[in-house]
Amino acid sequence: MRAETITTDKANEQASSWSSNGEVLPKPVPPSPRPARMRMPWQLKTLLPVAAALLNGLLLFVLLTISLDSGPRHTVIAVATAGAFIICAIIMATLGYFVRKPMLELQKKIARVTQGDLSVSVDFADRNDEIGDLGRDFNSMVLQLRESREEIQRLHRTQMSRAEHLATLGELAAGLAHEIRNPLAGIAGVIDIIGRDLPIESPACAVVKEVKQEAMHINRILTDLLETARPKHPNFRREDLDATISHAIMFAREQATTKQVHIEFLQQKNVRPVEHDPAQIHQVLLNMLLNAIQAVAREGHIVVSLENRGDYAAISITDNGPGIPPDTLKNIFRPFFTTKGHGTGLGLSLARRMVEDHAGRIEVTSKVGEGTTFVVLLPYDRPHSEPAQS
Repeated sequence: MRAETITTDKANEQASSWSSNGEVLPKPVPPSPRPARMRMPWQLKTLLPVAAALLNGLLLFVLLTISLDSGPRHTVIAVATAGAFIICAIIMATLGYFVRKPMLELQKKIARVTQGDLSVSVDFADRNDEIGDLGRDFNSMVLQLRESREEIQRLHRTQMSRAEHLATLGELAAGLAHEIRNPLAGIAGVIDIIGRDLPIESPACAVVKEVKQEAMHINRILTDLLETARPKHPNFRREDLDATISHAIMFAREQATTKQVHIEFLQQKNVRPVEHDPAQIHQVLLNMLLNAIQAVAREGHIVVSLENRGDYAAISITDNGPGIPPDTLKNIFRPFFTTKGHGTGLGLSLARRMVEDHAGRIEVTSKVGEGTTFVVLLPYDRPHSEPAQS
């Protein structure tokens, strides 16, 4: 079974402008700098070899007519010289009409294309020669560019409409989550009071405990929704990752003990302190550990390791669970995507965003039937720029 690997990274944004109606405005492209050397006109480049050939022929002609008398000889040489000039003129005129004119037109149309005008086409594309082939290729290229730009504009309008829709839903979800959490806290408090007042032998104690767990589950869902809609700015501190990892493992061991899952922590000694938000990285690691605990069978094994990987500190979480199928692996970071009946599908999406706010990335490798490895890469030297807010 082959390994499937995906890497999350921030893509570099393309520098382009957008009009008020959502269309892409072409950014003028500055012309390429011309090489700093003397330019020779094409007429001179063409005339020099033709003139050299004619001059050699004229000299040969002079040598052949040296036996003639001076009068007829001068007349023949004059006629030959005039013929040579006429031939040069005809060649230059022919090249100017059939070559230079199309090239000048092509140069002008290319300049318009660099300015974003993709409605241009050359008029010599109907010629049945190499120049015509060049014109047809140019027109085909411009047509493909125009179709590609129209497709990009269409996709951009679709994405903008979808983003506005999702932003509206996000604000609505955040408002609902905030309004639900307030009465939920009161309900949880009442349940605690009822649970304390019930006799220990009462069968209702189990029901109260179950209701309390469901209330806590709803509160976790609301917390994830709020953090998705209103992300928090990381509070960076340069600290050892050992304490952050150990803290996350300590919280995860409560569930691990229930399933008899063993968690092992391995670390290298040469890992330097990393500038990070301990609370956010703790949340990232705890989410991955809980996912691993839920994935493995009873008496499973999870290995957490911390090591140096170039400019990054690498935190690996490896389990011996059933692995993730390739079709599922490519979607695990999508918001609200989940294969669990009780999950929200926001855990890994939030984890990726938090790690990217640290200028890091998450790598995932999984083999079906063998297990899965999540690797959190955090840079030792974080760029001194504000993290992107969603």
